[in-house]
Amino acid sequence: MMRGRGKVTVVGAGMVGGVVAQELAKRDYADIVVVDIVEGMPQGKSLDLMQAGPVVGYDSTVTGANGYEETAGSDVVVITSGIARKPGMSRDDLLRTNMGIVSSVTQQVVAASPDCVIIVVSNPLDAMCHAAFDAAGFPKERVIGMAGVLDSARYRTFVAMELGVSVEDVQALVLGGHGDTMVPLPRYTTVSGIPITELLSEDRIEALSQRTASGGAEIVSLLKTGSAFYAPGNSAAEMVDAIMLDKKRVLPCSVLLEGEYGVDGLYVGVPVKLGAAGVEQIIELTLSDAENAALQNSAEAVRNLVEAMKNL
Repeated sequence: MMRGRGKVTVVGAGMVGGVVAQELAKRDYADIVVVDIVEGMPQGKSLDLMQAGPVVGYDSTVTGANGYEETAGSDVVVITSGIARKPGMSRDDLLRTNMGIVSSVTQQVVAASPDCVIIVVSNPLDAMCHAAFDAAGFPKERVIGMAGVLDSARYRTFVAMELGVSVEDVQALVLGGHGDTMVPLPRYTTVSGIPITELLSEDRIEALSQRTASGGAEIVSLLKTGSAFYAPGNSAAEMVDAIMLDKKRVLPCSVLLEGEYGVDGLYVGVPVKLGAAGVEQIIELTLSDAENAALQNSAEAVRNLVEAMKNL
């Protein structure tokens, strides 16, 4: 018997959630449910997306909901809900608010879809993965954070702009926590297989690495009333593709490390193989002393956030 379409739930109908829902509808392999507590908003965005179907050419059903009944039996759930970072907001305020939202959402999602894979997009990303993992009671393979795909995309963009080459030929790798301690790896960043260390000077590489680490903050400072959504939304959709289509993509994601890279019990960004089961393999690279020190420093920043959550 042929299996019907897959089902993906997007929690949070804000800017990121809207882009995720739009991109997935265009893929045409799954029906989508958009959930938000604001009455009318997910329903309105979903109806708008349905009406784009005839123009774009997709038959995906997009449903808006304020509860979780419609989400039952989802294959993948993308959690984008939470308040966006605002200029001047304290870390603890963001942590406290979003920890409560992500924990509550996860419990409701899991009750309706006990076999789903959860992709966390809410910030602060690595800490919110811990909140979701604790609330879900799932194996670690099925709770994954979207950070590295976005950070790598930013790095690839800046490298392509610097060299005047197609972004399609730039492959990049960024490890560590999603924030200003992230670890871009120039040695593993290539243009059609040529390491950028052969193409750019050390100080230009350092400048591009710094710009990548503060890529989100740069957009927040320009927008003034919000944060990035096109690149994050598309990055989440790429991860959904890998899972729903069992593509075995090797992508940097935030996953629970248990000894890999010398990190234990923390969600940190590393390259993984993503397929139908979620995280199917954690890929361990050989790092130089400097790269390893930077990764440990990034992991420590995540650990501090996780400890802060316990004390809130």
